Amino acid sequence: MDIGTISLVLLVGMLALLAIGMPLGFASGFLAVVVMVMKFGPDLLFSNFGSGPMNILAQRMYGLTTDYVLISVPLFILMATLLERSGIARDMYSSLSVWLNRTRGGIALVTSVMAVVMAAMSGIIGGEVVLLGLIALPQMLRLGYDQNLAIGTICASGSLGTMIPPSIVLIFYGLITETSIHALFKGAFVPGFILASCYMLYIFVRTRINPELAPLPEPGPDDMTGAQKAVYGSTLLSLIAIGVLSVTLIRSGFIISMGRVDEDTTVLSSAQMMTRMGIIAVLLGYILIYVKPKRIAAAWDVGKGMIAPLLVVGVVLGSIYGGITGITEAAGMGTFAVLVLIIMRGEFSWTLVREALMRTFKSTGTIIWVTFGATALAGAYTIAGGPTYVANLIVGYDLPTLGVLAVMMIIFLFLGAFMDWVGIVLLVMPVFLPIVLKLPIDEIGVFSPLVDDPRFLSVWFGILFCVNMQVSFLSPPFGPAAFYLKSVAPPHISLPDIFRGFLPFIGIQLIVLLMILFFPELTMFFRG
Repeated sequence: MDIGTISLVLLVGMLALLAIGMPLGFASGFLAVVVMVMKFGPDLLFSNFGSGPMNILAQRMYGLTTDYVLISVPLFILMATLLERSGIARDMYSSLSVWLNRTRGGIALVTSVMAVVMAAMSGIIGGEVVLLGLIALPQMLRLGYDQNLAIGTICASGSLGTMIPPSIVLIFYGLITETSIHALFKGAFVPGFILASCYMLYIFVRTRINPELAPLPEPGPDDMTGAQKAVYGSTLLSLIAIGVLSVTLIRSGFIISMGRVDEDTTVLSSAQMMTRMGIIAVLLGYILIYVKPKRIAAAWDVGKGMIAPLLVVGVVLGSIYGGITGITEAAGMGTFAVLVLIIMRGEFSWTLVREALMRTFKSTGTIIWVTFGATALAGAYTIAGGPTYVANLIVGYDLPTLGVLAVMMIIFLFLGAFMDWVGIVLLVMPVFLPIVLKLPIDEIGVFSPLVDDPRFLSVWFGILFCVNMQVSFLSPPFGPAAFYLKSVAPPHISLPDIFRGFLPFIGIQLIVLLMILFFPELTMFFRG
């Protein structure tokens, strides 16, 4: 059977099976068998079972599911579930609220900042939306915030784990496309924070244009003055800076003393160490002489809720970006750090651990089954000649480079409204990425000469894909963020209400998508 007919059967079959409620993993696995039978005949299942094309599929599935980096996925999920069940996130929310409670739209801004920190801790989306829905939504509704603004802020910000490292989406993309996950994390850093900043800017501007959307709470006796916020804020930042600089000094001193310096090791020079020690001395002088112990204690009381999350972020991202460990080791260290913090806070219980492990097993099992099915289907379609057929189909229309990329973005957005991101990255990326890598590099972006490294195209395209998946989490009819929030929202908030609140934030996501499409340089700041 020709590949065009197989492609049509595959498309119709996938839509039909998903429409009747068959899980994506099983639908993909079933269609993989159908594709192989249509291409090679029914005898393939019997006479050649375990050899030939079937053996290729088995090797493909085995290779993906035994990749060492894949271990990081359940570890990050476990970290997120532990955070969700502990009081760490609630304390962080309370600390942030103290600083922004007298700012118009401050609670919505606190929610966005909290979502960024949580995304940098674990990269899991569902848990963030549920947690923000439990903590922030009742508070915003109680203060009279516009319902659409509150809903959109929670779900859009809660989905930032797709973009901000350590993102599970980026990890899977790197595994499937054999792209450096370190390079993907570095490339996604700036676009992720651009997207978060756009959310915050929208909230800031809109609540000033229409103050009724976010009424200011009544002043309380414990509210800090502007001068207090300045002193306490500078004190906390100084303490954090002292801690970070001290860690870098200790690391370099340990490596040098152990004689482990080689050409690939990054250590501080003598001049850099002296400079950092000077900065530490100045900051200590400021704290001890100007701030004084009494105000240090008060600053610690209002800001201590941020310390635990920042420690987890430092352990995870610091070990990755600092070149200390790989992705998997960083996930393990982050999970261990969260467990230690929970024990130190007196919140540890075997019930908490059991519930966290059960949810981790369920989530990981779902991902693995989708991975099995989608990998089998992608492999079967590749063996049948599907990628070549799709490439010729797209290129055959003689579209310009931007047109080819626009078609791919539209397909991503369409699929994202109906399919989980795991299935999309496993099914579609093996088809699309080879096409992208063959596009003329001098026609990509507005300032195309700046895109001078063909190997970087896969990183840039991965970031584009992640922004598309950001949109998919909010896109009706199956936007997962809506269902996550609905599970914890008050009964009077319906699914149509939730999707209505998404519209401005989907517009922001599409603007950022166009920015990265036209300006690939936004993903190059930390290349190297």
